[in-house]
Amino acid sequence: MSDERPEKPLPELRASDADRDRVAERLRDAVAEGRLDMEEFEERLEAAYTSRTYAELEPLTRDLPAPAGAPVDHPSAAVAEPWRGRIGGAGTSASSSAVAVMSGFQRKGRWTVPARFDAVAFWGGGQLDLREADFAQREVVINCVAIMGGIEITVPPGVELDVRGFGFMGAFDQRDNPGPFEQGAPRVVVTGFAFWGGVEIKVKQRKRPPGGPSLRKEL
Repeated sequence: MSDERPEKPLPELRASDADRDRVAERLRDAVAEGRLDMEEFEERLEAAYTSRTYAELEPLTRDLPAPAGAPVDHPSAAVAEPWRGRIGGAGTSASSSAVAVMSGFQRKGRWTVPARFDAVAFWGGGQLDLREADFAQREVVINCVAIMGGIEITVPPGVELDVRGFGFMGAFDQRDNPGPFEQGAPRVVVTGFAFWGGVEIKVKQRKRPPGGPSLRKEL
């Protein structure tokens, strides 16, 4: 008798938060590709975050194709002084997603932005401040879904910013120009959509400690 675990999880096993996040990510991709309409998406997303077992999660993506591969790391030149130590840095680790359902979330200060971060605001709001953050790799993707809610992203000047999201009866706006990106600076790709909600990307200088120099010069 073998005690190896089956390749496919048993339906009666309890699903984890990571399992629910993976299903939610596939649903977000599907609606962005036009495979699901908004009503189907909302129903399945709600079902995903209330599912307790694999048996409840599996039907939600049964009729969807396998997800596309992870984003390819963007080639980079030698890291310039202002960004040295920030790519692949060891800030406070965080999950790869944040969800606000009639609530809010916030990521700020010293934290690590993963290669892909999924942010969902449904009747809620969220804030992602990247000014003091470390970056897991040269290019990171932040996928935002705002449904009757709002998500605000703040980046420092000098990053390479690529905003690809769209709004449907909502707004997906980049308010400021980050200026010419610096050699070795992270590339932040913001994608997703806003439906009766908003995603706003702002550019602000890093904070300065009281009586001290810019944090940029310290790193």
